[in-house]
Parts: sequence; C-alpha cells; structure tokens
Amino acid sequence: MPEEPERLARAALTRIAEPGDELVGKWLAVHGACAVVAALSGSGPPLSGAGERRWAGLRLRAARARPHADLAAIAASGGRFVCPEDPEWPRQLDDLGHARPFGLWLRGEPSLRLWALRSVAVVGARACTEYGAHCAAALGAGLAEHGWTVVSGAAYGVDAAAHRGALAVRGPTAGVLACGADVAYPPGNQELIRAVGERGLLIAELPPGDHPTRSRFVLRNRVIAALTRGTVVVEAALRSGALVTARRALGLGRQLMGMPGPVTSGLSQGVHELLRGEATVVTDADEVIEQVGMVGELAPERRAPSVPRDALSPGAARVLEALPGRGAAELARIACSAAVPPDEVRARLHELRALGFVERDGECWQLTASGKGHPIG
Repeated sequence: MPEEPERLARAALTRIAEPGDELVGKWLAVHGACAVVAALSGSGPPLSGAGERRWAGLRLRAARARPHADLAAIAASGGRFVCPEDPEWPRQLDDLGHARPFGLWLRGEPSLRLWALRSVAVVGARACTEYGAHCAAALGAGLAEHGWTVVSGAAYGVDAAAHRGALAVRGPTAGVLACGADVAYPPGNQELIRAVGERGLLIAELPPGDHPTRSRFVLRNRVIAALTRGTVVVEAALRSGALVTARRALGLGRQLMGMPGPVTSGLSQGVHELLRGEATVVTDADEVIEQVGMVGELAPERRAPSVPRDALSPGAARVLEALPGRGAAELARIACSAAVPPDEVRARLHELRALGFVERDGECWQLTASGKGHPIG
C-alpha cells in the first residue's frame, strides 16, 4: 500500500494530466509520482519529452491541484481513491502500460479487484433500437445471474440497458465514468447512476466534481476494455465509440464478441464489420461465458425441436417419403419410388400404420392426417 505522499501525488496527477497521458505515465515509471508532482509544482526545468507549451499547461494545472480536498470530497461521498500499489487494484489494468490510470476514484462497497476477476463489458449505441435495448438488458441480466460483473459506461442506450438488466436480477454491475465519481452524467441517467453506486461500483479516473469532455469519453473506453475479460458489442454504427472499446479490447488480447442485428439497420453495420473480422458471434449470456469463462464452461448445445418422424428407422423413413403427398398408391408403386423390395416395403408400411403415419385403403396405402404433418426434410 502506498505511503500518504505517494497517494496524494497520484491524486494530484488525476487533476493535472488527462487520463491516459502516456508521457506522464513514462515520467511516473522513471521518477515516481512524488517527484513528478514536485517537478510540476516547482520552478525547475521541464522533464524530458515535454515541450515548453505543454509543460506550461501542466504547470498551470498543478498550481490549482488540491489533492487533500479531493480525497476529503470522495470520502465524504462514501468513496475512496485506489492506487496501483493497493490490494484492491485490478492487475489487468497494468496491461495499458504507460497509459494506465494514475489511480481510480471509486464509489460502492464491493472490491474492484474481486469484481473485475469475472467481468464482461457490454457496450453499444447510445441511440439504440428497441431490439438493441432488449438484447443488452437480457445479456446483462443473464451474465449477472451467472455471477459475472456487467461493466459499461452508464451512457444512454445499450450501456443503460445492460446496467438495468444486471440490477433487475440484483447482480453485480460497474459503471466506468468519463467524469468524477460524484457527477451524474448523463443527467437523464441520474437515477440509474445512483443505483449503480449504491448496489454496485462507480469507477472514475477523474477527480471529484470533474466533468466529461468528448476526448474523455474515448479515453474512458480503454479502461472498460482492459478491466474486463471480454467485450460484447450490441448495436453500433460504423462510426461509434463502442468500436473504440472493441479495438482496444482486441489490442489488449481480450475476447471480442458481437451480437448480430438486422442487416437493414445502420446500427448493425459496425457490429457486422467486427464479426467479419476477429469478433465472435454471441446471442446470449451462455455463449459469452463460453468465450470468457474457464475451460469447460460451455454453452448448452442448441437443437431443433424433435418430431415423431425423428424416431423412425432409416428404412421406415425412406418408405414414408415414397408415399404421395395426396391420394393413395399401390405397394408396387411405393416400392419402385423407394427403390426397396416389395416384401420390405410391406413390413415398413405395417410398422408405419402402427405408428399412425399411414393407413390402408384396399390394396393401396396413403398418408394419415398425422403423417401429412411430418413432411420430408
């Protein structure tokens, strides 16, 4: 667990630098958080790699950083600040390298590290269709019922539906925000975000009170991809933030999955492009778990409904197929059509009559009403 100065320095960096700033991440790896903040707060020369203009911008932010106040604010809202050296830190975030978060601001009781061990990201279009919302909610509920944490961005559309699906079955869900953990954005999802914070986890790279920007939404997606075992895309246009998450997941070696949609919908095009590449088709929670779970966690085999005709022996089925769909036929005609000797045809016809497929009309044979209900194929 980091000492207090290190924690304060990392908290300060979440307000000084933008999420995923790889140059600051390199400085952290070389000098440590305390030295980086000291350099940014002092009057010394710039650290290597920063131009004069950029250094001046970081210095300006450093002068306004108040890490003590930010830590007090998150504690007052029932939250906490987690650093990479803390036991609660999910080690899979280290796969981001120098773009790893400086720290995470959390709200919610569960352990982030434990919840992230079995987690799946469900992302997709904000302006999703009813089909997309239904699929996302069903997927969220199914994954949560199996004990998997549903991770998404608490945005409108697919994100919200996935969270609501998990909450509906009282399962685990976590929202990764592009703002402070105490900011409800988007405002229309205020009640949903509150529920996720009370019954699940809210995760933010930005300090308390900070608001989102367009670039922060994109940067947030790398955390969603790295935190989880795999990402499922449910509805996405060809230009979609969900595809950013998908590409991140693929680059990090995570499982990438997509739910197919109507080919006539523009919101299916992005998903279908993924499916034409390296993504795997999934249609429910069982199929997702088969991709991201342990060896042996297989989805149930799908089978078509059985019909009485399935129980017939190959010989009986062949004779049944030889009978005309309408009217009756003599035994010789049936034998010719089936290419089976007459004696065997006669035995098969009596077998089929006992099962209710055919009936006799004098010297001829014909299908019963039941037999007509079981066509060839």
